[in-house]
Amino acid sequence: MPVFSEVRKRSVSAFFGVLLVVGLFLVGDYGVSWDEPNNHLNGLVNLKYIASLVLPAEQMQQFPAAATTPDIRNFPDAHHGPVFEISAIVLSYLLTDHDSRSYYIVRHSLVFGVFVVGVWALYQVGQRRFRDWRWGLLGAGLLVLSPRFFAEAFYNGKDIVYMAFFALAMHTLLRLLAQPTLGRAVVHGLTTALVVDVRVHGLQLLLFTTLGLLLESRFNSTTTLTARRVWQLGGTYMGTAGIGIVAGWPYLWAWSVPELLSVASHAVRYPWGFTNFYLGQHLLARQLPWHYIPVWMLVTIPVPYSLAAGWGLLTGLRACWRQGISWWLRTPESRTDLLLALWLVAPLLVVMLTHTVVYEGWRHLYYIYPALLLWAVRGVRALVGLAKQRGWRRVVSGTVLGLAALETVHTAGRMLQMYPHANVYFSFLPGATAEQLFERDYWCLSYRQGLEWILANDTSKTVTVNAFWHYPIYNNSLILKPEERARLRFTPNYTARYYLAGYRWHPKPYLDSLGAEVYVIRAGGMKVLSVFKRLPSTPPREVAPPPNSVPSR
Repeated sequence: MPVFSEVRKRSVSAFFGVLLVVGLFLVGDYGVSWDEPNNHLNGLVNLKYIASLVLPAEQMQQFPAAATTPDIRNFPDAHHGPVFEISAIVLSYLLTDHDSRSYYIVRHSLVFGVFVVGVWALYQVGQRRFRDWRWGLLGAGLLVLSPRFFAEAFYNGKDIVYMAFFALAMHTLLRLLAQPTLGRAVVHGLTTALVVDVRVHGLQLLLFTTLGLLLESRFNSTTTLTARRVWQLGGTYMGTAGIGIVAGWPYLWAWSVPELLSVASHAVRYPWGFTNFYLGQHLLARQLPWHYIPVWMLVTIPVPYSLAAGWGLLTGLRACWRQGISWWLRTPESRTDLLLALWLVAPLLVVMLTHTVVYEGWRHLYYIYPALLLWAVRGVRALVGLAKQRGWRRVVSGTVLGLAALETVHTAGRMLQMYPHANVYFSFLPGATAEQLFERDYWCLSYRQGLEWILANDTSKTVTVNAFWHYPIYNNSLILKPEERARLRFTPNYTARYYLAGYRWHPKPYLDSLGAEVYVIRAGGMKVLSVFKRLPSTPPREVAPPPNSVPSR
């Protein structure tokens, strides 16, 4: 056993050590996504409010940013959880020279660091559920080898951070259920507060925790978890969570705790009146069909993971059906399975049945992905069990496992090939088909590579650039080196020498009147960005956007 323990320790340490090193080398290669400057402003708004509570007005005037930063009561996005953004600003202030490039590299590093925490949490949940560290490590590896998630782990401070913290909260919940102590209730309460202070939807953890405690008190015959003890644990947990939520969310200081209910309503019915390009049509967020999220999941999750998760769910349902739910819930593994199934299915059903506002793929539900991967591990484990039998089951299951392993290796190869644009990965759709049916680079990260190509290939002292929306080129200029950034000039008219054209809402080729297409970025067989060089004598016609399309929020 000591030898086995040493193998485990070295394997897990090597996995996470390599992951951190890889992240360190790659973190500087990604652009600035559409929402990041506004997210940064959200952090500044909250920090300004905190400073106003402890500093006199005369001192506040000494900070130039305070004059240009909106008041928290007037900032329309102040209801977004600020804890991550505040942390990124404070770290940047302490560690950098305060240049925008330095800030975004620190911010991207912090996003990736939180992602690694989420990978670790998934490993812990898998290890606990399957009672074997190797299955836990498989789940963690599948998350890392998920192209869109790994790419977004360097810049998506909303959905990836929320997913990672949610997985961490599920880990602390299972720890609490395994050993229901007041100390663990406090830890889980603080973790829940961290989740809610990123996105208010984390309040659903209160339901998961309540259900988990009730299941333990009803079906766990090895412990005496009385009703009184459940109330003690629940009260400690909810009290800690409540204090932590308010402490980490200055918006609630400015208003009141009941305002959280308004925030939750606003978050569910977020007034995003723009369009999604879905199945070849431009649809308003409120017009999306029920199958919007399932289809996006199907075409962006590697096929073996989806199939394995489906098989894992079927094996779980079969066990529940054969034993009866009352007997099935008598084992801790089955109670954990119920929580994992609800983690995956319940949010999905809520969105499908209530028409909750979602947009830009299924990123708002990224937090259910670790649960899907745990069910995929369950499916793989079931196939491995069949492969140990004799006869046709061994042949079939062995063949399926082999094909799944090959496809996973192929997915890893595609991640390398598409780097750093794996955020437009589609699992099985040919590039030409995906171009006509779905949004591509909705984060507009490819504009960074477009700007870098222009600056590298045009030796002029100043270079004029333009795009239909100025946000992508401005945002991505912020992460360029200061000397490169100084050469750029953004012109809102036809005097710009270069026009950068993305394909978020534009499935068709652009007009020749934009100029000569001098540079193209392709990923996964799709055109992601085009750079046009204009001829001074032929000003182009304006490129009309699709109906109701405006910048992302």
